[in-house]
Amino acid sequence: MNKRSHIKSLLAIALLCSTAANALAAPTTLQDVIGRNVEVDLPAKRVLLGFYFEDYMAVGGEKAFDKVVGMSREAWEGWRSANWQLHTAHRPSLKDIPDVGEVEAQTFSVEKVLALKPDVVVLADWQYKGLGSDIKRLEAAKIPVVVVDYNAQTLERHLASTKLLGEITGETTRADKINAEYKSAIDQVQSRIAKAGLPQPKVYVEFGNKGPAEYSFTYGKNMWGAMLKNAGGNNIAAPFVEWWGPMNPEQVLAAKPEVVFISGTEAAKNPTAMQIGQGVDKAVAQQRLAGFANRNGWADLPAIKNKRLLGVYQGASRTVSDYTMVQFMAKAIYPDLFKDLQPEANYLSFYKRYLPVTPSGSFMVDLSSK
Repeated sequence: MNKRSHIKSLLAIALLCSTAANALAAPTTLQDVIGRNVEVDLPAKRVLLGFYFEDYMAVGGEKAFDKVVGMSREAWEGWRSANWQLHTAHRPSLKDIPDVGEVEAQTFSVEKVLALKPDVVVLADWQYKGLGSDIKRLEAAKIPVVVVDYNAQTLERHLASTKLLGEITGETTRADKINAEYKSAIDQVQSRIAKAGLPQPKVYVEFGNKGPAEYSFTYGKNMWGAMLKNAGGNNIAAPFVEWWGPMNPEQVLAAKPEVVFISGTEAAKNPTAMQIGQGVDKAVAQQRLAGFANRNGWADLPAIKNKRLLGVYQGASRTVSDYTMVQFMAKAIYPDLFKDLQPEANYLSFYKRYLPVTPSGSFMVDLSSK
């Protein structure tokens, strides 16, 4: 055998070994946020995404959506239509991703998922629970299901969810960076509050989708309730609402909250609902917020007397960027402690650093700012 033939033989053997090694490569075992061990071939090449669309993109980069073969479109286009329009104006191909239906609306189709042959299905904890026995059908088809959870609004689950998305997309370094920033922001808020040793003000938060005439959801352990805890507020709903649900108006009045937050979205169907978010002018957001101050009995609340009624963007909860909402709430609750923080600027900065679009509008408001 001459030298050239020998080299060719060695290259062929090396190629065969490499191919065999790849074929026999063991899947990676991931532990998801509810403690399940799931075997996934990483980085995933065909991803089905149930929720947390911007978080997946922030962690994996825009290119991560090249691997998304299906999604629960209603949870993005329907629930955050202005945000969806912002992203699809930049990346029209999002509209072409097959829709598998939405769990809460009971339109989620296991058949559509199976037809798309994903390497992994990424679901929110609430979606996993909502699907019930349908999960077994996916597992029987050897489709891995990984559960992540930003809804709990706990530091532990936020960090774990971001780490999982980093492993699924192959962007572990980027995930670690985002996690370090998130943890640093939460630690900063909590350490200042602990060091100051101030009394804990009573706080009430409500989803303002029904307008001032009717009390809507408030929050106990999760979402805005958990964020209030991170921001050092004494949540008046905690004794009455475990997760989310309306609180008796008389209980709100009796509790005399010192700070009140009303959350809202861009939706304009209800002419009195709290309107805030992408494309919403600050004057409009303030006008809607002011309507809640006129509720029966609210004029006597310390929060209203002292002009500590504020609006927050519902779409900025349950996300990897929601530390900025914790900053805003902490600044409203302890204004002297957090004069240096610029939460809304930090929110927009997150988009500029990690996402291909930057929203415009109002995302955090009070009645005095111009």
